[in-house]
Amino acid sequence: MLDFVQQLVSGVALGCVYGLIALGFVLVYKATEVVNFAQGDLMMLGGFFAFTFIGMMGLNYWIGFAGAVAAMALFGMLAERIVVRPILGYPQFSIIMATIGLGYFLRSVAGMIWGTDDFKIETPFSQGVLRVGSLVLAHDKLSVIAATIILCTLLWLFFNKTTLGTAMRASSENMLAAYYMGIPVKRVVSIVWAISAAVATCAGVLLAPITFIHSNVGLVLGLKAFPAAVLGGFGSIPGAVVGGVLIGVIESMAGFYLPEGWKDVAPYIVLLVVLLLKPEGLFGLHARKKV
Repeated sequence: MLDFVQQLVSGVALGCVYGLIALGFVLVYKATEVVNFAQGDLMMLGGFFAFTFIGMMGLNYWIGFAGAVAAMALFGMLAERIVVRPILGYPQFSIIMATIGLGYFLRSVAGMIWGTDDFKIETPFSQGVLRVGSLVLAHDKLSVIAATIILCTLLWLFFNKTTLGTAMRASSENMLAAYYMGIPVKRVVSIVWAISAAVATCAGVLLAPITFIHSNVGLVLGLKAFPAAVLGGFGSIPGAVVGGVLIGVIESMAGFYLPEGWKDVAPYIVLLVVLLLKPEGLFGLHARKKV
């Protein structure tokens, strides 16, 4: 039973990271109907920014964290302006290829600047543990879960309780109608990309206590976060997080209880089963009505 609970907590923590990356997919898709296949690489770049600020420059963890989020928010806006906006209106395949190319570019640049070694960010939660009887839970995993809950709550409040959030929701429902109503759609789309990059950075920093940061980590995790977004219902913000947690838990349980090799396969088997039974995803029906 103790092993089950510890694997469950580990799976939820890893799934929260998947969920945050998937959240970036969903935010961009809802605003522009563009699938950003560079989302995992934005997470990777944000992790390297945090490592630079915290590990190399010696800044306080929280200051370095905030600095990395701010830097990546600006980078997200820049990427949207340079890479995506000039080809909006072209066939979706062109935009998909542009984001894939952006991902390759980011991985190459990261390799040239930081090298191909693995890096780890020391956090205030790296060493502590919570003991409940015989159960031992690491603070780093609990901090990932807590941070994800806080971040998702803040995003929900932003999208549902602020004027800018309402403008973003309107743009995602009908971009042309929002434009006629006086909403600055282009600026809104840039801000969505900024938020998406900032959320990805949070995922990269939160990932640091669980695994190492390297130039290809974004590709690996992005390939798992994308199915998480599909599983939850592509277009549903709650679905992205729930899908990520499900993928993380299934992966963790399969790695512990099933023979070697099932860990990476089991989440995709579950994804295929869910999509066969409910093609729109777990939260697909709500995605058309809610943020």
